[in-house]
Amino acid sequence: MFKSDEKLTLPIDEWILENVTDAIIFVDEFGFIVSANQHAEMMLKIDDEAGSLRFAEFIDLEEVLHAWEDEQLVWTKQQPISLVIMKKQSIGHLFCYTLKDGGLKGKKDSLIYRLNHARKSPYEGILMHDRGKLIDCDYAFASMLGYKRSEVIGTSVFNFVYPEDRDYLAQEIQREQHDAPYQIRAYKKNGDTIYVEILPEQLREGSNNIRVAIIRNVTERVENEQQIEFMAYYDQLTNLPNRNYFQMTVKEEIDNIETEDERFAVHFIDIDYFKHINDTLGYHIGDELLKACALRLKQLLDEDIFIARMASDEFLLLQRNVRKDEEIDKLSNQIIEQFRNPLNIEGYDIYTTVSIGVSIYPDSGTNASELIEHADSAMYVIKEEGRNEYQIFRHSLKEGVKEQLQLEAELHKAMQNHDFDLFFQPQYDLKTNRIIGFEALCRWFHDEMGVIPPDQFIPLAEKTGLIIELGEWVIYEACLQNKKWQDEGLPKVKVSVNLSAKQFLQRGLVNRVSQILYETVLEAQYLEIEITESMAMSNEYHIIETLNRFSELGVQVALDDFGTGYSSLQYLSQFPLNKIKIDRMFIQNQSEQNIAIVKSIIHLSHALNLKVIAEGVETEDNLEFLLNEQCDEVQGFYFSKPVAAQRVKDFVDF
Repeated sequence: MFKSDEKLTLPIDEWILENVTDAIIFVDEFGFIVSANQHAEMMLKIDDEAGSLRFAEFIDLEEVLHAWEDEQLVWTKQQPISLVIMKKQSIGHLFCYTLKDGGLKGKKDSLIYRLNHARKSPYEGILMHDRGKLIDCDYAFASMLGYKRSEVIGTSVFNFVYPEDRDYLAQEIQREQHDAPYQIRAYKKNGDTIYVEILPEQLREGSNNIRVAIIRNVTERVENEQQIEFMAYYDQLTNLPNRNYFQMTVKEEIDNIETEDERFAVHFIDIDYFKHINDTLGYHIGDELLKACALRLKQLLDEDIFIARMASDEFLLLQRNVRKDEEIDKLSNQIIEQFRNPLNIEGYDIYTTVSIGVSIYPDSGTNASELIEHADSAMYVIKEEGRNEYQIFRHSLKEGVKEQLQLEAELHKAMQNHDFDLFFQPQYDLKTNRIIGFEALCRWFHDEMGVIPPDQFIPLAEKTGLIIELGEWVIYEACLQNKKWQDEGLPKVKVSVNLSAKQFLQRGLVNRVSQILYETVLEAQYLEIEITESMAMSNEYHIIETLNRFSELGVQVALDDFGTGYSSLQYLSQFPLNKIKIDRMFIQNQSEQNIAIVKSIIHLSHALNLKVIAEGVETEDNLEFLLNEQCDEVQGFYFSKPVAAQRVKDFVDF
């Protein structure tokens, strides 16, 4: 025990002085320490062999309140400095100072208990600070940031906080009351970012600058909330804003419009042929294609352009601050130009175009839903008319779209009710002048709308995906009808069925055709499948594999619409085909060029041991020309229009 004067009599028994748990110091009226127990020596690092020592050498008395009756927090001066709780009491001519640990030790348990029960939240870490300077903390807080406790005590809490959040933290520290916790971003020692929630609490002992705070790591919760928000407002595949975000942005744009002259445009962008590419090359390539398309569109971004993904292969673009219609035309053409060059997707050079519908606020609509709907309507017109172009919405377009929607609804009903019929157009052998087959053609007779042409409902069936079901029905009914004719004693001839691209590229097609032949008991040689030239060029490997399986099954395959593609001839020697079908345009328009093309097709096909059939034969001149060029087979109105199944007997020789 330190004692400055061995003859000094203390107002407390020395044995008690040494055995109490608190640090006790006696100071005279001049500020000199006259006695200190062992606890005080250790706390203040008093040298018991030193001479006269002033109390002010160990305690920062400048921070001590002049008038105080109870305990207050004070700083020690010996390194490392610490915060202690000091109580002063006058005993005779001496002053007795009782000192206790003023950091978290001794207060943490009660503080945590009090805060946890007040906040109803779990404890993670706790710290004590003076205007941002860390006085003390527990191991949990230091570990939360990846430090040792000794590494953070005495430093500024601002060292661990995001620069963007420091002003906010400074404001919160200065506040006297906090009714709720607040959240900031912090750095860990390794540089990682964490989100922390701060529950502040002010100590009222002495200095009002001393604060205590419960710190909770809420990184997982925040990241989950961010992920939920991302899913609600962003498209995960392209990382573009989604339809919800787009609608919200359009609404904000409308709310911020101040004058009647302000306008903006909504561009509805559809990737042409995407479904065909997706079905042909697979969904993985389709996803990569959408990402690449999104990147192309992002190149157009500026302060007046906002881009989002609508759904599937559809994108939305908001064009702000439109002053002239020419600005809409310019941007639409820029979008189209972005897709002039092919997109390289995992070794495939994919050429695609875009169809764009545009609506203008306020002419085309006064809210987000109307503007998107009308832009979609305008885009639909471009899809129907040829694609790779843009169309600005006019209210007259809406009626056409309504008709299409009505027709689509009726098509679904027709599929459910089997409201379709098959008609058959005879095919003739020019050498024998006998019927060698019939092409099965689907017809739709609506009770109220009358006859609906195939060029209206077939593309609609393609668009809605009903073509798969409809196509399978056609194959089944054609095979079933052909078998009925045979059972009735008619000569055995083939029936020819057209396959759509979607139908031909579906998995399990050959197996399904084989099952249909089994169910209808029709021999495979009496079924002929027709595929178009554009289908044949879409996915060479898949096409060859499917055609080989049809050949093994015994089903014949004809290449339809031949001559209308770009790379026709190179495929003739590669594909296992039985017949080439010359497109009607070459027969009905016998220009000098078309005549040359027909002659070349016939001669080349015969050189490859392929038969040739010409469709669209409507006049005697057409027939005479094909006879002279030794065409094998023909069909067309010159011989017969497509007829109902019951009339086929009139054409077949027994």
